[in-house]
Amino acid sequence: MKFITLSLAVSAALLGLQTAPAFAGSYKGPTGLQLYSLRADFNKDVPSTLKFAHDLGFKVVELAGTYKLTPVEFKKQLDENGLVPIAGHFPFEKLRDDPEGVAADAKALGLKYAGCAWIPHKGAWDEAQCRAAAAVFNKAGEVFAKYGIKVYYHCHGYEFVPFKDGTLFDLLMTETNPKYVSFEMDILWVIFPGQDPVKLFEKYGKRWELVHLKDLKKGVQTGALTGHTDVTNDVALGSGQMDYPAILKAAQKAGVKYYFIEDESPSSREQLPQSLQFLKQVKW
Repeated sequence: MKFITLSLAVSAALLGLQTAPAFAGSYKGPTGLQLYSLRADFNKDVPSTLKFAHDLGFKVVELAGTYKLTPVEFKKQLDENGLVPIAGHFPFEKLRDDPEGVAADAKALGLKYAGCAWIPHKGAWDEAQCRAAAAVFNKAGEVFAKYGIKVYYHCHGYEFVPFKDGTLFDLLMTETNPKYVSFEMDILWVIFPGQDPVKLFEKYGKRWELVHLKDLKKGVQTGALTGHTDVTNDVALGSGQMDYPAILKAAQKAGVKYYFIEDESPSSREQLPQSLQFLKQVKW
């Protein structure tokens, strides 16, 4: 493992990724890393994992936990590695039951956004659960606003249940207050349930303030509303099913503020440099 890590660091340096990535193609960031991509490494060694993210050239990050450290302790580690936390995922239940506590933690971490990526539910998501979740986000958003933080929801695929002339995701958009609630599009969790990210960017524009850049292995069947697929189906950007030139063009036109690469694959360490290289050269 030490040899692999060293080789990747050298490869990153050769690719010019040791500093903030410079994008010569059509795509423009800012591009960060969802640290969940390196969760297995964080569970072993937080400082060296943050250094690895820094050495790849990332300057901004999105959080999904602090790996047994307090928010203050984790923020200190981020600072020491030159990483600026922009957004963070928290459990839906905490947003619902203790928005003040979440806001305080988010403030300690220096976040601009605090949200969640999963709404617990049994069976297919339904209208009642959708409306209840919207109420939670609206309430949390009002609380967070006092701290200068915005709540956001990261779509996960199960929300696209047909509803009236659209889907329950459309209802969630309609029922949440744009003043307090923004959204993060996970490209994989739009493609996997059979939706079109370009059309969703065009439809909801600036409601999409954040994006997860992720690619789905070629040959994997789409159309399921489960919100689940094997993590090995995450592949390096540009090597899977997504039409990223069209998606990125639509995202930039919609006014997305931050892009985060998320790679849940066990091979994320090897794939992250490939994804960065793809973004450096992609054109449309």
